[in-house]
This record gives sequence, structure tokens and C-alpha cells, in this order.
Amino acid sequence: MSTGRLPEHEQRILDEMELVLRQDRQLAARLWILRLGPRVRATLANRPHPFTVAFFAAVSCTLLFIGIRTSSPGIVWAFALVWSLTLAGFVRVLCRWTEP
Repeated sequence: MSTGRLPEHEQRILDEMELVLRQDRQLAARLWILRLGPRVRATLANRPHPFTVAFFAAVSCTLLFIGIRTSSPGIVWAFALVWSLTLAGFVRVLCRWTEP
């Protein structure tokens, strides 16, 4: 992969460095986020508060029991939406708690 501008040993060192950087998943994720627009980056950086996740979990449980009792499609879809938001928020909070 020599470009002709670097000596062979320097090009080999550069190729090895590039190989190591390509294998770094955390760096790849950060670079992927940098390629996104500023609004998307701000949204991804926004982390939910644990009380918000607990509130969504309570609403999800309420909708689950109401959906079981009534079998209303609207309630079931509302439960599906709120439950997916609850799970996503829980995963984000859990990831924040387990960061080194």
C-alpha cells in the first residue's frame, strides 16, 4: 500500500497503525457519531434520568394491565410504544451506570 512518498519501513508502520485503529470499536463508534449532524449528536448524547425511566415503566405497566383487560388495539399500541421507550431508556441508564 505504498504511496511512493514514504520509505518502505515508515509505510509499514503507518499501515500497522491504521490496522490497529480500524479494529478499535469505540473509536469507530465515536467517529460515526461525529459524521452525524449536530442535532442527531445532541439527541444521542442526551441521557434519560432514572426517574424518567421509572415513570415510563409505571406507565407501561398500567397500559399493559389496561390492555389485557380491554383488548383495545389503541391501548396495546400505546403500550408497545411506551414499553419500547422504557427499554431504550433503561439500557441507556444501565450503560451510564456501568461505564468505567
